[in-house]
Amino acid sequence: MPPLTITIGVLALQGGVVEHIALLNRASASYPSVTFHFLEVRTPEQLSLCDALIIPGGESTTMAIVARRLGLLEPLREFVKINNKPVWGTCAGLVMLAEEASATKQGGQELIGGLDVRVLRNKFGTQVQSFVADLNLDFLGEGEGPFRGVFIRAPVVEEVIDGNGRVKVLGTVKKPGEEEDIVAVRQGNVFGTSFHPELTGDVRVHAWWLGNVVEALGQGGEGKGLVMGKGKGDAGKVY
Repeated sequence: MPPLTITIGVLALQGGVVEHIALLNRASASYPSVTFHFLEVRTPEQLSLCDALIIPGGESTTMAIVARRLGLLEPLREFVKINNKPVWGTCAGLVMLAEEASATKQGGQELIGGLDVRVLRNKFGTQVQSFVADLNLDFLGEGEGPFRGVFIRAPVVEEVIDGNGRVKVLGTVKKPGEEEDIVAVRQGNVFGTSFHPELTGDVRVHAWWLGNVVEALGQGGEGKGLVMGKGKGDAGKVY
């Protein structure tokens, strides 16, 4: 089997793009047999080069407007829901990947979809009400200790609207005096977190997600991989 080369994009319209790429570079050391390229994505042409994508935090309404202006919204929907490529959304990225959103600005907002959930935007209040909480994320494995989740004007999953059990709850948080909230979910190729792993020095979530990408792309000769990028030349910033 030839060496596996994977191009992972980070949607570069807003948010912690550089921070995500820094942790991806560190996490990629866990897969020495794979060659990774990390690409900032601002155009449909750049998106077409990607085998997987991260949608970072920011302001989801603004992200949707900018994506529409750049001609990215429909290609993103195709990437996620037709091509079924691995996608991870953090904070605003989780909102963008939901099928429904509550507490949107007047007139609502456009979403990419892919997760059969309804999210509640800004569940925990304003920027000054940001917080850090220890999260027990079982998918990271036992014996590793809690993950320090950074929550900044974070959304939560307020309802799973899929009745077929396809949405898997992977993480929750409970603030004192409040009910438990869902802050990490996965449905097939789509993963979403309310918190910001890229703002920590902990690479575990990035390394876990890269492992899922490698598996989806057929590492080990499984033959289950998704379509690889077509190598259309230099179309963006590669790290």
